[in-house]
Amino acid sequence: MEYAQKLISTRRGSLYIAFLAALIGGILILVYLNRYRENVNSSGVPVTVLVARHTIPKGTSGNVVAAKTLYTATTLRESQLRDGAFSDPASLTGKVATRDIYEGSQLTAADFSASATTLASTITDHQRIVSIPLDAAHGLSGDLQTGSRVDVYAGFNVIPLTPDGRPASGGTARAMLRAIMQNIEVVGVSTAGGIGTNRSSNVSLQVNDRQAAELAFASDNGKVWLALRPTTGAKASPPAIVSVETLLLGVPPVTVVHSLGGRK
Repeated sequence: MEYAQKLISTRRGSLYIAFLAALIGGILILVYLNRYRENVNSSGVPVTVLVARHTIPKGTSGNVVAAKTLYTATTLRESQLRDGAFSDPASLTGKVATRDIYEGSQLTAADFSASATTLASTITDHQRIVSIPLDAAHGLSGDLQTGSRVDVYAGFNVIPLTPDGRPASGGTARAMLRAIMQNIEVVGVSTAGGIGTNRSSNVSLQVNDRQAAELAFASDNGKVWLALRPTTGAKASPPAIVSVETLLLGVPPVTVVHSLGGRK
């Protein structure tokens, strides 16, 4: 204690203590600045994150989110990232949204979960899935499977029309068949019951919204046939009316169409 008092009382001692205090203060400042720089650098590192472009409804497949680019890749500071934020679209594969993800929100692991794929989660926009009942012959029982491609034919009994589109008086119904859709994907086949040739099945086809209405109408009011396409290299002729006249007499399809009041 006496030594310290003597040291402070001398000019040399005072200078020594002032220098020591300045040195300690400088060291503390350097330590503070280094830690500050580390914090700034760690929070300022640019990181890519996926952000919803539009609201993504609950139940939307991650595959659809990626395929339709329902996200935008944005660069943010690391400190702005939410836990589990996705930066790679591949992270969405095989997942499904577990809640609504609103526009501008980061896509995170908490928003998605691995889930069994449902048919609804595989389609977007104008795509629709329609299931139609078919017997063993018309539905290619035993030959169709998920992933098959088919052409759809519809047969009706057609009555001639007047120029204004009304059924012609005394007109006789004539059997007609035509390919109404081509290269349609089968997304499901289930047996509905029956034995042998009486066996029936429900065949689910992926079509667009317009085709869905046409297929439902044909199934309810006519007869629908499915034709299995080759797995590779399939080719198709332009669809044309088939009738007794075209099949047996060689009458051009357009002539038959005009005779019925059609304009194609």
